[in-house]
Amino acid sequence: MLLQTKYFGEVECPHLLHFERGLFGFEEEKDFCLLPFEGSEGSLLCFQSAATPHLAFVAMNPFTLDAAYAPVLAAEELRALEASRSEELCFYALCVVRSPVGESTVNLRCPIAVNDRTGKAMQVILDTEAYHMRHRLSEFHAGKGEGPC
Repeated sequence: MLLQTKYFGEVECPHLLHFERGLFGFEEEKDFCLLPFEGSEGSLLCFQSAATPHLAFVAMNPFTLDAAYAPVLAAEELRALEASRSEELCFYALCVVRSPVGESTVNLRCPIAVNDRTGKAMQVILDTEAYHMRHRLSEFHAGKGEGPC
């Protein structure tokens, strides 16, 4: 499928991710293509809306920021994503990009969970105080860990 994108021009999207409930604040947007930014080695990505070319969200692999990141989903969320354990899923943290880059923030409290087998995705709110919605990038040491995806 060819998509017009916010950051990459026209690109081929081999797999769409389907969000049954959309993203928080964008519930009408159901399908996204996950695209890596060139040179990021898969740690900086873009969730590009399939329906709205100017709508895209910058995301990061949270495990590259914190190797100990351990999101745990509720049973209902796991069922919706067709997974039996949180460890079976891929996780991405949405970013707010600022200048300087160290002032940019990532939302580790409300990650996007993806079942890469089925293409089902969901933004969740983790039931823990360990993670917050606005972690500054400057809090992390880049490249500390790697995630499953």
